[in-house]
This record gives sequence, C-alpha cells and structure tokens, in this order.
Amino acid sequence: MLRNHLLLLLFFSLISTKAISQNKIKWLTWEQAIEKSKKEKKKIFVDVFTDWCGWCKKLDKTTFAEDHISKYINENFYPIKFDAEMETSVLLKGVEYKFIRNGNRGYHDLAAQLLQGKLSYPTMVFLDEDFNLIQAIPGFQETSTFEMIASYFGSNSHRSVPWNKYMQTFDRYAYFNLEVGKKD
Repeated sequence: MLRNHLLLLLFFSLISTKAISQNKIKWLTWEQAIEKSKKEKKKIFVDVFTDWCGWCKKLDKTTFAEDHISKYINENFYPIKFDAEMETSVLLKGVEYKFIRNGNRGYHDLAAQLLQGKLSYPTMVFLDEDFNLIQAIPGFQETSTFEMIASYFGSNSHRSVPWNKYMQTFDRYAYFNLEVGKKD
C-alpha cells in the first residue's frame, strides 16, 4: 500500500514538474500591451477568436501549446488574445473601438478593423511596434506553418525577404533553438 502511494506521488511530481517547466503564452489585454509598449517596444501578435469557434480551441490546444512556440511568442511579441465578440470598448491610438450588435450576436469594431472587414476565426494578426497592421492571416495553422509565419514577422524578414524565398530557406532549428531530430 505504501509502495503504491509512493509511486503515485512520484508520478504526480513528474507530471507537475513537466507542467511547471512548460512555457505558456502570456496573453495580455490591449491595455496591458499598450502599457508595456510604452516601456519597451515589441511587435504585437493578436489571436482573434470567438468562444464558439472550434478551430480557435484547437489552435490553443495544439500549436499554441507547443513549448517552443510559446517561448518564441513571449520573447518576440506582446501577445493579445482578442475575443472578436467582446462587448468591452478598446482605446487604441486615440480611437475608441466598440462592440457592434448585429442580429443575435455582433462583433467588435476593432476586430473588423484588424481583419479588414473579413471576420474569419481564428485569424492571427501581426502588428508593428506602433500597433500598425503588418499582416492578418486567417485560419488554423499547424505548428510547422506557424513557426515559419511567426519567425518571418518576428525576425523582420518580412521587410526584405519575399515570403516564397523565406519558405525555401527557413530553418526551424535556428529560430527555435531546437535539436535536430528532437520530437517537438
């Protein structure tokens, strides 16, 4: 009996140690990202989602749950998780964006602005250090594709390297400090 308890204790300590060491994306609100940006400039990564979106939930459980992805996002961006149907106003660059009721639901005006009127979820939005739109990318992204996308904007390669060329020369091991052959 004591042996079984010790084995269970060991098992749960191993699980909790793994969970503690794992990176998680440190999602911010718009207000928090704006405040942090006043002290240190970084690009902004916005995950535009809705509560009812199945692909948004899958993105959270898969791609965004990857340890190396979380670490990269936290180091290179101010990440914002933005509910496109939230009813709270957001003040950004002197403009107040509000919820707009539309039928039984509605949408946030800032989501419509960021997605250029194409309300599709999930959509990942990359903003520069001054909160100007760089690119909005709709749809669920597998880890390998998201690695390329995030590093393309995170490294400022988008400023000088065409996407097609970047895809051909992308080295995930260099950007994400991964060991060759290691399963991620």
